[in-house]
Amino acid sequence: MSLCSIFVSEALGTGILLLLGVGVVANVTLRKSKGIDGGWLLITFGWGLGVFAGVYAAYKTGGHLNPAVTLGMITSGATEFAPGIPVTVGTTAAYLTGQFAGAFLGACAAFAVYKQHFDAEPSEATKLAVFATGPAIRSHRWNFVTEAIATFALVLVILSFGHTPSGLGPLAAALVVVGIGASLGGPTGYAINPARDLAPRLAYALLPTSRVSPRTLVTAGSPVSIPDRFRAPVTAARKDADWGYAWVPVCGPLLGGAVAGLLTHLLT
Repeated sequence: MSLCSIFVSEALGTGILLLLGVGVVANVTLRKSKGIDGGWLLITFGWGLGVFAGVYAAYKTGGHLNPAVTLGMITSGATEFAPGIPVTVGTTAAYLTGQFAGAFLGACAAFAVYKQHFDAEPSEATKLAVFATGPAIRSHRWNFVTEAIATFALVLVILSFGHTPSGLGPLAAALVVVGIGASLGGPTGYAINPARDLAPRLAYALLPTSRVSPRTLVTAGSPVSIPDRFRAPVTAARKDADWGYAWVPVCGPLLGGAVAGLLTHLLT
């Protein structure tokens, strides 16, 4: 399988994952959406079904969709990422770049679906939360630990699939993600995937998500219409993608995935 084919497969699968994952968060949180206030379980099932669909879309490459899974396979001592795809520097680069590119494009596609709802949403914090994770209680050290442990659980179970006779494949991966979200997702929003967080965070920083000034201004109790040419959007400089936190959902999952792979290697 060529490096280009590996890139396209992982980009397609990760793009589907982010389209459905970012989409379910937008559906639950953005104003005027029919799914608003759908709750945490709707989000966890949305992400789980996103994994289910994404793994099928990237079946040719094993549907990693996650740099932590790819790294875990490397540290587990695997010689192939998928049947016929050896573990090399070139194939590793194709997997990782495909995952990040797909995550970015999937997030952009979800933004296009909910563009009018982003326009109607006044809170920039809510808009960022559609794209990227953030802690419920901010403590970079403990947030890092949470992401590392949750991803360890994810990658350990995924690597164990090859040693079990169930054959559930994508469904099993989806259910694991739902379980992690329901059980361990509260502290940080469970990124458990560096591409899932970093690429959409970049998309948020680049896309025109910021609300514009209102069409009317109340002056002395009377509304005065503001022409469109004078309605100034929030500038990119005023948008806060919370880059100071962004290393946590990248480094935590990578560590968790690597340790899971090492443990798998020692136990098999």
